[in-house]
Order: sequence, then structure tokens, then C-alpha cells
Amino acid sequence: MTRASNTRGGPVTITKEDLPEWLDPVVRAAETIAPRQLSRFLPPENGSGRQSAVLILFGEGERGPELLLMERAGSLRSHAGQPSFPGGALDPEDGDPLGDGPLRAALREAEEETGLDPAGVQLFGVLPKLYIPVSGFVVTPVLGWWREPSPVGVVDPNETARVFTVPIEDLTDPANRATTVHPSGYRGPAFLVQSALVWGFTAGVIDRLLHFAGWERPWNRDRQVPLDWRS
Repeated sequence: MTRASNTRGGPVTITKEDLPEWLDPVVRAAETIAPRQLSRFLPPENGSGRQSAVLILFGEGERGPELLLMERAGSLRSHAGQPSFPGGALDPEDGDPLGDGPLRAALREAEEETGLDPAGVQLFGVLPKLYIPVSGFVVTPVLGWWREPSPVGVVDPNETARVFTVPIEDLTDPANRATTVHPSGYRGPAFLVQSALVWGFTAGVIDRLLHFAGWERPWNRDRQVPLDWRS
């Protein structure tokens, strides 16, 4: 077990105990997935990059298992209007970037961005650190189970346009899957859900989680959608 902080200063235990059975494939994937299996963009060997973390929060809604996502405000200078996991850069108060810091940061940022109560979140693992070249962020994806759901919504409209959940069954539906092509030429998976196009880093992580959890269904990778897609 790992000690972390679920609130600012309050301890919490990172544990896999008493998770719902449907999360077992995610737990196994987190234990076995190698960095290169998750992304080709890995942290620089020289240790550069700004440490950050995101919270990949699994809940259970009316339609079964779901993920919590948010859409960044259209006025932001970077990633404007882009759906993402809650998260952001580590603050000094979060602690050791090589220790529990990313866990604290993921929960703190999720609380600040969506208003969720961190006390209702059970952290059960982390994925390998990844790199976002365009921003220079070294990102730790933190896995959580929304054991006691709390109300969520936009806290600061200057930062967040909306907060929403997406059923896993929508993410695995082949009709909601496509490939995006960035102006740079980079091709990556995308999800057309909740009137939003989920692409980039967030879609890449979701795609790999679905694959290694055994939830992925065959989909048409030749189907392309523009980055400005709207339903």
C-alpha cells in the first residue's frame, strides 16, 4: 500500500481492496502495461519536463461503468475547448514528484476543476509516466474509483467549459470511434461522445486502457474526422 493525500493534508491509502469486479481488467492492465505499450511519447531521459498528473476516475452511472471528463474553456491559450481528464501541474504543496506528489496533484486538480469531493475517491493505481511534447509536461495518469460520487460541475468558467461523464459502452461502441489527423501529420485515435471529440493525449490513454483491459471492440481505423468536428 502507498500513502498519499486525498485532501490537503489528509492521509489516504492507495488500495485495490473492495473494488467492483468490472474494474479487475483495469487493475491488471495497470500492473502489467509497459510505457511503450501506452505511448510512444515518454519522458526525456535527461529529466526535463514539468511534472503533472491527471485523474482517470471510473464511476458507475445509470448505464453502467463510466469515466469522468471535462472540457477546457475555449478562451484558454493552450488546449482550448479540448476534452480531457481533470489534472494539471504539480504545486510545491503536493510534495515529491517522484513519490506521492502526482497522487495529491491529481486529486487536488480534480477538486479545483470539477468540484468533486476527494474523500469519495479511492485511488487504486498509476500508469507509467508519459510526455506531451507540445507542452513539455511529464504526466502521471492516476487511476481512481468513485466509491462515493459527489456533485460535479464547472468551478471556474475561465478554466472549464463543462464537466461530464461518458459510459464505457459509448467509448467501446465502434460507431463512436475514429482517427484524427493533426496538422503536424500525427494520427491518433478519437472518440465522438457527448457532443465532443475526444482526441490527443486523453484519447490515446483511453484507447490503450480499453485495449489492455480487453474491452476494445473492432472499429474502422480508416474513418477520419477533423479536429473541429461537432455533432
